Amino acid sequence: MEDSVDIRLDKWLWAARFFKTRSLAKAAIEGGKIQIDGKKAKPSKTVSIGIIMKIRQGDAIKIIEVKSLCDQRKGATEAAVLYEELQESLEKREAIQEARRYMPKAPSARPNKKNRRDLVQFKKLNLE
Repeated sequence: MEDSVDIRLDKWLWAARFFKTRSLAKAAIEGGKIQIDGKKAKPSKTVSIGIIMKIRQGDAIKIIEVKSLCDQRKGATEAAVLYEELQESLEKREAIQEARRYMPKAPSARPNKKNRRDLVQFKKLNLE
């Protein structure tokens, strides 16, 4: 872990294993999915220790604090040392995940013949 080197944001996100490639990290930054201290960032922004970063990946929003700098991609356990997720962010993501578990699932296909008959019968009962 290097603490005195200037590292680009896209390279740090790649090294911290938030994105599989630097080009995906760059696209996410340019798409406004990454904020540093509440402001939109650029891929060439220099990362420093102690900054607060908001990362949106799909439905998940992670708020992290940079703990260390590294410009090489390493194993997941070593990458986890580079940052620490804030407690409020972790609790919020877990609450959303728990709520999503109890949400009803959307129908996966068109109704079949029996389902359509049941639906017609149900509508007739409600009209009477």
